[in-house]
Order: sequence, then structure tokens, then C-alpha cells
Amino acid sequence: MRRDIETRSDIDLLLTEFYKILIDDSEIGHHFAGLDLEAHLPIIADFWEKVLFGSPVYFGNPLNVHRVLHEKSPLLPEHFSRWIEIFRETVGRLFVGEVAYLAVLRARAIGHSLNQNLNGGIQIEGVK
Repeated sequence: MRRDIETRSDIDLLLTEFYKILIDDSEIGHHFAGLDLEAHLPIIADFWEKVLFGSPVYFGNPLNVHRVLHEKSPLLPEHFSRWIEIFRETVGRLFVGEVAYLAVLRARAIGHSLNQNLNGGIQIEGVK
């Protein structure tokens, strides 16, 4: 039975499952090739813990990180759309509830914001 996202362990589970899919995805997996998940997952979990629970554990700037990635291999609107889709599906498979819903809303807002900053006025299409 699915329940809501309630703890850091829930965030860790979500991200572990999410990145398993991302890495093998035919559309966006190339952006994650060579990613050191052991080092990356605690940082991104800190980010999501701050986003979802307001914990003061993340102090980085996701836009700067994504600018560097974008310079290596452009992060196109369709890549952000696919990222949001996979995130939404992963949350829905594992969790249900208010925080799970908030996580999907925040992922959508983050994807749109990063896309706008990196690609200007090009909109993400087809995001549910």
C-alpha cells in the first residue's frame, strides 16, 4: 500500500528508483552517463528535503550545476519534459498523498524554470 512521502528515507527511495530509470532512458540517459550516483544522490536528496520539508540542508545552486551540464550537452525542452514525466511516474508508483503531490508540482516548476533559464522562451510541451 502506497503512503505519502514522510521522511528522508522516503526521499532516498524515490531518488534511487528515479535515477535507475533516468540512467537507462533512451531520451535523456546520455545526460547521466558517468554520473557518480554515490556522490550525487545525497546532494540531490538534500535538495529535495529542503524543497519538500523546508529542512536547511541544501545550499547549492541547481541552475549553476545545470548550466555546466547544458554546455557539455544541451538540455533541451524535450529533455526536461521527459525528466518531469519520469519523476511524476516514479512518485506515483511509490507514493500517494499531499507531499507526493507537492513533489510532482515542484518538479514540474523546477523543470520549467531550468528550461526557461537555459533555453529562453522555448516552452516545454506535453507536460502533464
